Amino acid sequence: MDAKTYARMRAIADELMEREDTWAVEIGEGVITMMMSPVNRHELIALRLRRQIERQMAGDPEWAGHVAHSGPEIEAPAIGRMRRPDLVVVAEQALDTPGFLDPADVALVAEVVATSNPENDYREKTRDYPAMGIPLYLIIDPRDKTLAVLSDPGPAPGDAGPRYRARHDYAFGDAVPVGPWVLDSGEFPAYDGS
Repeated sequence: MDAKTYARMRAIADELMEREDTWAVEIGEGVITMMMSPVNRHELIALRLRRQIERQMAGDPEWAGHVAHSGPEIEAPAIGRMRRPDLVVVAEQALDTPGFLDPADVALVAEVVATSNPENDYREKTRDYPAMGIPLYLIIDPRDKTLAVLSDPGPAPGDAGPRYRARHDYAFGDAVPVGPWVLDSGEFPAYDGS
């Protein structure tokens, strides 16, 4: 996507964000997606994930000055992408800059799959996040109580563009290694309540 097309899409996304019924807007591969407000269990999972990662970062000097945070947009205008993950791990100082996060500053993105648009997390974002150079992508799916950890972004065979070359799947209840952290996925509730 050229800079002019992305600028037009970005202007439309900004207008859509002004609407009261819009929680978030993302720009994917030539597509603007309006996100609905997440449900309580979605938010509870993101909160518990954030707490687990922050506890582990607190004792590790390598991660001093980093935070697990919900809400910031990540923008890569050069490839025409703007995403708003459910959680990012980033140096706190990167949040003290104008505009949106630079993908180069992001160590991890995590998405809690929504019932309304699961394909966004499984298809579109598995293309966009490695194209942005983000090293780790965690997908938590409360619909079927599974998790996937994607890592090692790099070129795909042929001209398919960047992709994650490693994927590890888990079930709720497993200890889940995600980069330097290990998550207790038993803390995450399913959407159906079980």
